[in-house]
Amino acid sequence: MQLSDTRAIITGGVSGLGLAVARHLVRHGGKVALFDVNDEKGEAAVAELGDTHARYFKTDVTDEAGVEGNVAAASEFLGGLNATINCAGILGAGRVLGREGAMKLSQFQTTVMVNLVGSFNVAKAAAELMQHNEPGNDGERGVIVNTASVAAYEGQIGQAAYSASKGGVVGMTLPMARELARFGIRVMTVAPGVFWTPMVDGMPEEVQKSLAATIPYPSRLGRPEEFADLVGYILGNTYLNGETIRLDGATRLAPK
Repeated sequence: MQLSDTRAIITGGVSGLGLAVARHLVRHGGKVALFDVNDEKGEAAVAELGDTHARYFKTDVTDEAGVEGNVAAASEFLGGLNATINCAGILGAGRVLGREGAMKLSQFQTTVMVNLVGSFNVAKAAAELMQHNEPGNDGERGVIVNTASVAAYEGQIGQAAYSASKGGVVGMTLPMARELARFGIRVMTVAPGVFWTPMVDGMPEEVQKSLAATIPYPSRLGRPEEFADLVGYILGNTYLNGETIRLDGATRLAPK
């Protein structure tokens, strides 16, 4: 797929990794629908990207009916839909057994609902529309790119819920890609390491420096633009399918 032809839904699209992807696609001539829950940032993102190239849709990714309605509305604005990039996510940090007792089940459920169930919810709604696209090169009709995390592989203490949710994203990548292959829809996942995002911005400076020091090379946090570059490459390379790509500077998370 040519980036200039991309008509993409981006969840978590008004900040962080999602906004970086939106900027990348619009800069290369694509159009984007930004699914998020922050109206103020949504308005700012559209003002930056231009209202002919971007539109904000207030979306709870865990709401099945709401997602289906917004996917249809987004497709109408975009003039079709051939890409979906799931970047919406929450950290959900907390110990299984903390100082005040066991983690509330609701906290675990909320993290899994947003990160895993939300990704599936948007992906399946998008695929339902993509299957009817006219086939392009190699019979391609669409691409779904999900966002996991290196925590899916080396979750730290306090990341049981987060790691479980991101491990689920990794786990559904191959079977979804195999299933949707007959429709010409590819499914890929990116597992980023520690990136400059709003979540990291809220951490103390000494914590940020200690995180950067654990990354072998380059010894710095990832830039959202680097994530966006990889997503752009995935969209353009038809032979990439059913795989999770780590983007992490060779880091491996320590236990804590």
